[in-house]
Amino acid sequence: MSGRTQEAVVVERFGDQATAYLKSAVHSQGVDLVALAALVKGQSTARVLDLGCGGGHVAYAVAPEVAEVVAYDLSQQMLDVVAQTAASRGLGNLVTEQGPAEHLPFADASFDMVLSRYSAHHWRDFEAGLREAARVLKPGGRAGFVDVVSPGRPLLDTFLQAIEVLRDTSHVRDRSRAEWEDAAARAGFAGSGVSAFKVRIDFPTWIERMRTPPDMAAAIRTLQAAMADDVRRYFAIEPDGSFTFDVVLFEFLTVD
Repeated sequence: MSGRTQEAVVVERFGDQATAYLKSAVHSQGVDLVALAALVKGQSTARVLDLGCGGGHVAYAVAPEVAEVVAYDLSQQMLDVVAQTAASRGLGNLVTEQGPAEHLPFADASFDMVLSRYSAHHWRDFEAGLREAARVLKPGGRAGFVDVVSPGRPLLDTFLQAIEVLRDTSHVRDRSRAEWEDAAARAGFAGSGVSAFKVRIDFPTWIERMRTPPDMAAAIRTLQAAMADDVRRYFAIEPDGSFTFDVVLFEFLTVD
């Protein structure tokens, strides 16, 4: 029996793509990134955790506004790119730390804010990751999570999870808004705000960034073509395979 873990799959899938994620338009810009970064305005003394930092775009955006940002990720190759980029941009208050979301190597109540973008759908244990985020926040601390969300309807959910895992085998699950809010409450968070966005995904770029094998990319296109019209309309599937994701920014507070 193989000893290959989910964490190993994530590192394998993302390590070699670190530079691609640094340059990705979806990750380096967007209204969701602007909205997430806006949460730190006026927090000049804050210590912030960028949980599952990937290419580091959240960390770069908030570093000029706060005292310190810790960019945290499972992939050391990603973190190496983040450290190099931070140095080139003169962001001396940005540091990196490696590890999984489910076991954060930080003391209780050690951050003023936890931010995370497009990371949670890769976590092996979603609820453990949320509990850890709540644990490391100070009483009254604030968290902001951006991620792709499932529409919740079974047919739409099945299609979404299928194309995600065909494109990237490290994908675990896009949760619905209700799943997010229920899990956050169990982790010790109180909801404070929700912002929803539609994000267009350019299919060729989406596939290239993850180096999806041609047979899996073809399977996605076949599945897109085979789905009912209401699925195709909901995801705004275009002739070249480009489509639209539902993305949500969840804002939570720790319960005092």
